[in-house]
Amino acid sequence: MYQDPTTTIEHLYSGTHVHKTELVNLLRCEDPYIVELLRRRADSLRRESYGTEVYIRGLIEFTNYCKNNCYYCGIRRDNGNALRYRLTTEDIMSCCHEGYRLGFRTFVLQGGEDGFFNREKICDIVSSIKQKYPDCAVTLSVGEWSKEDYQAFYDAGADRYLLRHETACSEHYSKLHPEGMSLDTRKECLFNLKDIGFQVGSGFMVGSPFQTLDNLAEDILFLGQLNPHMIGIGPFITHKDTPFGDRESGSLELTLKLISILRLRHPKALIPATTALGTIHPNGRELGLKYGANVIMPNLSPASVREKYTLYNNKLSTGEEAAEGLDKLKEAVIKAGYSIVVDVGHAKM
Repeated sequence: MYQDPTTTIEHLYSGTHVHKTELVNLLRCEDPYIVELLRRRADSLRRESYGTEVYIRGLIEFTNYCKNNCYYCGIRRDNGNALRYRLTTEDIMSCCHEGYRLGFRTFVLQGGEDGFFNREKICDIVSSIKQKYPDCAVTLSVGEWSKEDYQAFYDAGADRYLLRHETACSEHYSKLHPEGMSLDTRKECLFNLKDIGFQVGSGFMVGSPFQTLDNLAEDILFLGQLNPHMIGIGPFITHKDTPFGDRESGSLELTLKLISILRLRHPKALIPATTALGTIHPNGRELGLKYGANVIMPNLSPASVREKYTLYNNKLSTGEEAAEGLDKLKEAVIKAGYSIVVDVGHAKM
């Protein structure tokens, strides 16, 4: 079934149900008029809910140890060239202190699935942050755990949880991950998090190996079922020390198009303009905002470890991507037509 892309955009804009084939046709379309119409519609919906506000999150990458061996990830278990590190609780609290001073009101604790940081340690870190900064939100991004563990994190004070599903197709998932990891488990985790009461974030890579436009349409439809508070997507970028080190990275254009589609599908979601966008294009982050994103996540990690959290090649960790570059980031955001605000920035759902 062929659907004119203009009609598909209007259906998305109005909240009308859209079929998978319509999404594939829209993703395939490269007509500049259609792409600009999509962008303008997405930006319009974003402004209806959030105006020109852009929320900042302070990213603290506290460990790059990981038990998993995902084929695309630079901190995968079997990467012997990775320079491993773990931040102490004191290190993390120091990051929060500096972040709060700079105007951050959300701290994102992100790390590999590191057994050293068990349930008790993560709960202690979360509760310490919430006690010291009760007007701030704490977001966790630490992978797959049991529902009981997630409940403990929530009870300790964690507000949000980020867990990208990466691909909604089981066959594709198996090509990106080793045996022992499953899409069913990942989805179960996401729905458990929602059931507990977390503000949940999910998302996927754009242009990952073996990915098709059908896969991307399935990702969009799955997110429609999950209805997350946050949606994080970014282009797949290769890492030299992984099995996919010789693959082609994802495209800026397709990623931007998907940000707009997801904004239309989820008008009130929080959608970041990711570091990966800024890595593949010097103005990638600002373009992400113009296509419907409304969150930026500068790095609050100690400068001494930022280059060690190498999920992919040439990952940005300085300049406007770093917390200390916030003034320059504010200037870039204003130039793009938006404004950074000091706010905890909950999704307006």
